[in-house]
Amino acid sequence: MHILVTNDDGVFAPGLLALAQAVRPFGKVSVLAPDRNWSASGHVKTLHRPLRVKEVQLADGTPALASDGAPSDCVALAVLGILPEPIDLVVSGINPNANVGHDVTYSGTVTAAMEGAIWGLPSLAFSLDRNEENNHTLHYETAAAVAARLVPLVIENGLPAHVLLNVNIPNQPLSAVRGWMVTRLGLRIYRDELIRREDPRGKPYYWIGGDEPTGLPEEGTDIGALAGNYVSVTPVQLDLTAYQALDGLRGWKFPDLR
Repeated sequence: MHILVTNDDGVFAPGLLALAQAVRPFGKVSVLAPDRNWSASGHVKTLHRPLRVKEVQLADGTPALASDGAPSDCVALAVLGILPEPIDLVVSGINPNANVGHDVTYSGTVTAAMEGAIWGLPSLAFSLDRNEENNHTLHYETAAAVAARLVPLVIENGLPAHVLLNVNIPNQPLSAVRGWMVTRLGLRIYRDELIRREDPRGKPYYWIGGDEPTGLPEEGTDIGALAGNYVSVTPVQLDLTAYQALDGLRGWKFPDLR
């Protein structure tokens, strides 16, 4: 079993080290991650410039590779042959903030796992639910313990083709976590605002700012599970077709193109 570990916070992020250590008992571990922070980068494929890869060493002495590409680039590089042995499993994280609801389209952590799923590999993304109430300490050890329990289940049972697991963990000591919930994506509420400023030459530039997003803690959702102090395990599929809209669209009177 050859396990690829990646993330979107950069190869030296503490969450990546915790995840790499957690999955070592289950096979050979290779680390290939971005050389800088790519948070909220989304699903990227770099085609218009060369990608560079260098050897680095993690804090515990583990050899790793760092790329100037995005998280999804790192997975593609590994699968395409930067690593000599084929990849059997992709794990991404541990992200220091939750990735719930619509976050999955923005998150480099999740889209790295999406890239693994595109290549037909069982893939998981792990994130900690840090928020305004619990941001004083990041319990990477809790998320690592969750990964150490879930990864062997995925190895044993497998995943459907082109399906990944998006795993969100309460940012609490493991003893405070109440258990597991298999969930659907919840409704994220973003509170973005546009901030306009001027540079020293008087030209405008913009930040997308605002308060941290919230969410509706509905029963059965990832947001609801975290609100109840449960680990949320959400299967995410790559087929984004809105099947419920197909029949309605087929009933439209499309104009003749001839």
